[in-house]
Amino acid sequence: MTTEAPPLLTEIEFEQLTRARHAGATSVECSLDLKLSATRVEIGASDWAWRGRRYPYPDRWKRRAIYYWDNGAFRPVARYSSSLIKLVPTEWGAPTFEIDGIKMLPTARVSPYADAENKVALIQPRGKMILDTCGGLGYFAAWCARGQARRICSYEKNPDVLWLRDMNPWSPAPGGVLQLAHADVTAAVTTIADGSFDAILHDPPRFGIAGELYSGAFYGQLARVLKRGGKLFHYTGAPNKLTSGRDVPREIMERLKQAGFAAARSGDGVLAVRT
Repeated sequence: MTTEAPPLLTEIEFEQLTRARHAGATSVECSLDLKLSATRVEIGASDWAWRGRRYPYPDRWKRRAIYYWDNGAFRPVARYSSSLIKLVPTEWGAPTFEIDGIKMLPTARVSPYADAENKVALIQPRGKMILDTCGGLGYFAAWCARGQARRICSYEKNPDVLWLRDMNPWSPAPGGVLQLAHADVTAAVTTIADGSFDAILHDPPRFGIAGELYSGAFYGQLARVLKRGGKLFHYTGAPNKLTSGRDVPREIMERLKQAGFAAARSGDGVLAVRT
């Protein structure tokens, strides 16, 4: 977190500040960047101070929210345009995000950041040109960069998600090997030359939100821009399995095979190879 970055607080930090105030402490150590680091803040009777600036104690807060300082008040890191999109805290620090209450990253058993590390390892990023179709908070891209990818071309079409990404200290900044485009990958991919990428990471929103990202036509474009022998990891989860018995991963594998991939289940997704 840079010195210019504003403090980010969750229920945990609000409670730490409140307890320290009631105990008469003069300072307390806590995290103001979602557990990336620890810092010490000064505790006063009516406000608290950090890096030369004073902030009021909040009167109330919500458990599943992250707050930032904006125009004299702490406000949730959330936006509403066509959908309600917000950062949501996790016990590990690295946040997930939600669109209209639907969680976009798995967090039940593992940090979404560590989950991204495990999935990126499947495509072995070292030295590769990688297409990151749905950038989201950028956790795939962060691990590709750590894994010494040659280049990561990442796309994200939702401006509100890009705003969340700017607010999230766990998200990688574009630049260097990471190219981040505000664009719809379904259109952008049609302008990319054949065989441009060594590997692809595809983590789309659920089918009900973005069905075009599950279409045979789109999978055909992914096959076209991927070199033969290149790997594709496609996150699927298991939507509708309990309610309707529908096997979405199996349907995805069938479409991928028709598009020119050999595909098999891998954890909560599908790992495919361009044939």
